[in-house]
Amino acid sequence: MAQITAAMVKQLREMTDSPMMECKKALVEAEGDMDAAVDILRKNGLAAAAKKAGRDTNEGAVAAYVSADGTMGALAEVACETDFVASNPKFTGFASQVAEVVCNTEPADVEALLAADMNGETVQAGLTEMIHIIGENMKITRFTVRKPAAGAVSSYIHMGGKIGVMVEFAFNNAETASADAFKTFAHDVAMQVAATAPIAAVREDVPQATIDHEVEIYKAQAAESGKPEAIQEKMAVGRLEKFFKGFVLNEQEFIKDSNITIKQYAEKVSKELGDDIKVVGFDRLVCGESDN
Repeated sequence: MAQITAAMVKQLREMTDSPMMECKKALVEAEGDMDAAVDILRKNGLAAAAKKAGRDTNEGAVAAYVSADGTMGALAEVACETDFVASNPKFTGFASQVAEVVCNTEPADVEALLAADMNGETVQAGLTEMIHIIGENMKITRFTVRKPAAGAVSSYIHMGGKIGVMVEFAFNNAETASADAFKTFAHDVAMQVAATAPIAAVREDVPQATIDHEVEIYKAQAAESGKPEAIQEKMAVGRLEKFFKGFVLNEQEFIKDSNITIKQYAEKVSKELGDDIKVVGFDRLVCGESDN
């Protein structure tokens, strides 16, 4: 059996806000598997969805680049050894240049990005030079690109590069991209993604495996109620709806006005501008967290 350490118990408690002894019991039952322990706590009604606390803690920064007309954009994560370097203007400036190269060249992978041109030399050469100048190891870890066929993108960088967001919007009229009402809306939505960490823009984009996993948890919770099976089914369905409203961007309450959802906010701005604006997707990179 895996040894359950005090550090593991502390990490699970930070992730779930559950009592320490319950965390220890769950880890013992899960034989040290952190994700399985979270599920055990949730089935027992002791935890909501796990927080991100306790995950990877690599230093670095996420940078964003959006074209002048707002029709394309990219995020790039550059890792380094210390938080001191992560906030260095030379380092963050380099990360921003990398994001611009990503947007303009749409490389297939990090290897292709390193071979791309940046200011007359390769990105790899620029990276090597930064390592020599700052004296700390660095690497480009990942990136995303968004170029909507008809629409625009908006970015938001939180906490000096700890979180980077790129949101894609679809609409019909080209002039919408330059409208102040749209720019305010787009910025608000990008901030919402940074703050609430949704898992999809619309419920149709939520992976079926995620839905199945949640339903399993809710059915286990409902079974504990001792109520008839038909009631248990309704309870599980109701909790799934609540899950969608909490984790699907378009269905979330707008953090600046809880009276409307993001979808309703989009409809309000659409009416004002005489267009049909939709939030269709987003990327949210948290510095140091690997892709799942």
